[in-house]
Amino acid sequence: HSKSVSAGRAACRAIVHVDLDCFYAQVETIRNPELRDKPLGVQQKYIVVTCNYEARKRGVKKMMSVKDAKEKCPQLILVNGEDLTPYREMSYKVTELLGEFCPLVERLGFDENFVDITEIVEKRLNQLQQSGCSRVCVSGHVYNNQAINLHDTTHVRLVIGSRIAEEFREAIHARLGLTGCAGVASNKLLSKLVSGTFKPNQQTVLLPESAQDLIRSLDHIQKVPGIGYKTAKRLETLGVRNVCDLQAFPSAVLEKELGVSIAQRIHKLSYGEDDSPVMPSGPPQSFSDEDSFKKCSSEVEVKEKIEELLPNLLDRVYKDGRQPHTVRLTIRRFSSTNKWFNRESRQCPIPPHLIQKFGKESSNIISPLVDILIKLFRKMIDVDLPFHLTLLGVCFSNLKDLPSSTKGSIGFYLKQMSPPSGSGKRVWEVEDVSQGEGSASRTQNCNRTGTTKTRKLSEEKQSNIKKAGVPDFPFHLSPGDIDQEVFRELPEDIQKEIISEKT
Repeated sequence: HSKSVSAGRAACRAIVHVDLDCFYAQVETIRNPELRDKPLGVQQKYIVVTCNYEARKRGVKKMMSVKDAKEKCPQLILVNGEDLTPYREMSYKVTELLGEFCPLVERLGFDENFVDITEIVEKRLNQLQQSGCSRVCVSGHVYNNQAINLHDTTHVRLVIGSRIAEEFREAIHARLGLTGCAGVASNKLLSKLVSGTFKPNQQTVLLPESAQDLIRSLDHIQKVPGIGYKTAKRLETLGVRNVCDLQAFPSAVLEKELGVSIAQRIHKLSYGEDDSPVMPSGPPQSFSDEDSFKKCSSEVEVKEKIEELLPNLLDRVYKDGRQPHTVRLTIRRFSSTNKWFNRESRQCPIPPHLIQKFGKESSNIISPLVDILIKLFRKMIDVDLPFHLTLLGVCFSNLKDLPSSTKGSIGFYLKQMSPPSGSGKRVWEVEDVSQGEGSASRTQNCNRTGTTKTRKLSEEKQSNIKKAGVPDFPFHLSPGDIDQEVFRELPEDIQKEIISEKT
């Protein structure tokens, strides 16, 4: 009975997956409107990491070499996209905007967001029922052109969800000038899969009866979100190449090969079952930056590339305000057979005397950090023998707040973002540096348990705080220093700390 109840709750969910069209290229077009309607590619090193639809019509594809792209389309305009800042900033604006509709927004890279709209759908369904209105029209496409049954409340919920998804897309276009696709379904997996059915700038709703048709239409097992490269390769050795193969494969054999938890998880995914929640979360767990290249074969080059990576990375750590306690170096050796996935890493604690310098004397810590990273490098590579690297990456993790300072995660949460034009709401952004479109060069990522979260204070929370006797916001402090609503949400001891430091 409990299983059927939880399954019923899962079926009642309404999840929207928003996927922006050729995101990097759109951002470049907004920055330079003269590029509109021209074949445009965004270049990182010798790769076209993405391109607009004008370029795609002429045969240019994502991750194509610049040489091949120019041969396909001599008129192709290339823009350097190695600085991810404009894409990251626009990405945050999209997540902020979606957060004005609903607090449950989960970033997936720069160009994708999941939004759990279950509560909004439920409210609108109740309003429809109270008004006695029985007509509700779907927005966009219905997968497989399946007929909608208005007597089935699951169908009605998803149809209402399609209207909300259209509102999201209209707001993103009106306020930010971006177009995108959307998928509406009962879970994250299915909403992501269905969102790309009609492109660009369209949306699709998936009704439960068509879920198996969608999942079985995937021609390769790796197209199932949640099944990565290595797992797919292991499945291929077992003769499992598509979803139908996986559904038919004996569970006991799968569990023996992959372990019980992984086997059960991917078996559920093969049937379109995904009960994972939409997970907004706090600050990033780490900051990393990496650079890929054709060849690096000397320790001198390795040192130079590490020195190039560190300043931008240290600046991001400084803006976050916390101190990292662990540093990691990642390398990728050249391989003609396994081009992208043969990475190695080594990490070590950052010495205490260096930790104290983060955010204060950043220029003075580059040299000792390089020395540490070179030591890690030598643990992986024998420098007396020839080597050929195609990637180097540096990551700072194990982030902790400064002992007694307004800088740190408090400052992080109090960073008030300017709202998009036309918005009367204030939004607070929790920065992450995940990445959307495939990057051939400097991918700037952070490992995190979730994603950007807009912070809003409910009336109930405010009243509870006041009842608990927490002092009101000290109005002698400048509003530019601290936002009043966020201040009231902080624990009392942190409030007192901030007041004492400000006064």
